[in-house]
Amino acid sequence: MKKIIVPLDFSEQSGYALKVAASLAKKYEAEIFALHMLELSDTTLSSSGLPPEQAVFLLKLAEKRFNDFLDKPFYKGVKITPIVKHYKVLAEVNEIAKKHNADLVVMGSHGTDGLKEIFIGSNAEKVVRNSDIPVLVVKNDLADFKMENFVFACDFKDDSLVAFQKARSFADTVSAKLHLVYINTPGDNFLSTSDAYKRISSFLQKAGAGKEVAIYNDYSVEKGVLNYSENINADVIGIPTHGRKGLSHFFMGSIGEDLANHANIPVLTFKI
Repeated sequence: MKKIIVPLDFSEQSGYALKVAASLAKKYEAEIFALHMLELSDTTLSSSGLPPEQAVFLLKLAEKRFNDFLDKPFYKGVKITPIVKHYKVLAEVNEIAKKHNADLVVMGSHGTDGLKEIFIGSNAEKVVRNSDIPVLVVKNDLADFKMENFVFACDFKDDSLVAFQKARSFADTVSAKLHLVYINTPGDNFLSTSDAYKRISSFLQKAGAGKEVAIYNDYSVEKGVLNYSENINADVIGIPTHGRKGLSHFFMGSIGEDLANHANIPVLTFKI
């Protein structure tokens, strides 16, 4: 892990994300790219929109805020490169990650609930939905962040194989203990113990892995993942996300994005 992207809006939550990224950077000698977006459209920046002197003023203001935000003892010795872009939406984070060949995005989030989540979503959710590299979503102040116990939950179907391989590789990189869990829920998705183990065994064989998998029963996948993670004192939850958009996202949702919004411990998403 050598390059980490951290989107910053200078909020308390983005400060939490930067602290986590700094902890990882110190441990793995990584570089942080701190990304701030002015949320200005191309039209606004054109000659018919925002005057050039005002655009320069906003860029200078962002630079000053960066300097103030990063002027803390905790970041001493960490290589942090500020990047200011005029992109309007955080979906563009993926372009920055590709340009710098980044390994991870660390994102602060308030989380959202109810109608606001359905119709607006959180910025973290937008990044999770569009990022091709893993996204670590952080909600709390974790200056001494560690990843000793890493839970990875999925349905153990073939379309999760790629995400599982990414999660296993990530766990190896950070020397974390990988806990695999299948959440068994009532209703149409319920599997008997025998059927669950058959699916899991087939999956692990295709993945070339010999890991043990816990089967945890709960009323929903989200509750099961959260409860299991709490029971084993997990430091981070890993989960695949489909990156669904539009009506598909509205009607089908994404467990990964729901967890990124609602979990108190950091959630690490791997795009399928």
